[in-house]
Amino acid sequence: MTHNLPEPAADLLRAVLEALDIPHPATFGDSEKHARVLEDRVMHTVIALRDVLDDERSALGVEWTTAYLRKRLAEHPPTGYRAAGAPRQNGSQA
Repeated sequence: MTHNLPEPAADLLRAVLEALDIPHPATFGDSEKHARVLEDRVMHTVIALRDVLDDERSALGVEWTTAYLRKRLAEHPPTGYRAAGAPRQNGSQA
C-alpha cells in the first residue's frame, strides 16, 4: 500500500486502524465484551487524535503520541470474546 503522507502521519493512521479494526464478535453473547474492548480502544484513539490536532497540547509530537497510543491499545487487546471466523478451540461449538 502506497501513500503520499509524511511517515509520522501515516504511522499514526496505521495505529488508528489497528485500534478500530478489531475482529467482529462471533455471537450475540460475545458482543458485550467486544463492545467494551472497542470502547476503550476508541477512547484512547480519540485522546491521541485530539493531542495531535491541538496546537496547545501537541508539544510531545506525533511520534510520541503514536507510541503512547500503541501502549494503551496493548492494554486493551481484542481478546476475551470469540471472534467471527476464528477457529473453534478444543472441539467447542459456537
